[in-house]
Amino acid sequence: MSTPAISVQLYTVKDALDADLEGTAARLAGLGLDTVEAFDFVRRPAELKAAFDAHGLYARTGHAFLLSEEITSPDGTVGKLPSLEETLQAAKTLGVEVVIDPFTTADRWQTRESVAAMAARLNSAAEAAEALGLRVGYHNHDHELRAQIDGRPALEVFADLLDPRVLLEVDLYWATAAGVDATALLGRLGRRVVAVHAKDGPMREGISTADLPRDQVPAGQGDVPLDAALRAASAARFAVIEFDHYEGDLFEGIAASRAWLAQTLQGVSA
Repeated sequence: MSTPAISVQLYTVKDALDADLEGTAARLAGLGLDTVEAFDFVRRPAELKAAFDAHGLYARTGHAFLLSEEITSPDGTVGKLPSLEETLQAAKTLGVEVVIDPFTTADRWQTRESVAAMAARLNSAAEAAEALGLRVGYHNHDHELRAQIDGRPALEVFADLLDPRVLLEVDLYWATAAGVDATALLGRLGRRVVAVHAKDGPMREGISTADLPRDQVPAGQGDVPLDAALRAASAARFAVIEFDHYEGDLFEGIAASRAWLAQTLQGVSA
């Protein structure tokens, strides 16, 4: 296997980016990173690209909603999401190659009909993306794997219904929290997996996106079997650092994760 590029999901530093885009880009580059995964890029692709270009950063993957038309904020406010065309054009401007839907609600994973409808919509997005030289994908949390359809995790049923052009990004933390063997899951999903989120933390009952944990740790310091999973992700092009929440200094956490990944991936590809 080729060695995946080490990336960081910019959701991790979203507050720092909003406060100081240039300074945050410089800090990430100063940690030895040259690859990032874009977050909230549709509203300002040109501004992000200028900052990334200035500091030698490249956003080959990016998170943007493809399967939803609106989003509900924590305060209950409902907002309309950008159109598929606007999202893909923003990705093109920024240099994103794979646009990955980061989240859909748990209720949409309960029936085969709903899962099939989402797959059809993502397949249609893949066709539109291909016309621009782009790919699309989906990123899991725990609920897509907890939900069962005919005795199988709903995410795997979903994968079976996807066009070959559609890719997947497997979040290893959330897969493990769902009680799934992440290594075996990667084997079943095969070459469709373009990236993994190398996220870590202690595992216990009750971890869920419905109540985000506050004890995530740098990669290699928790209970997620990241080493074995990285070995199983034979087609992955990116190993992405992410914290949903981190109690320490975020940049120190990113640096520790990067150091562990650099050492581990060297062994994986040897």
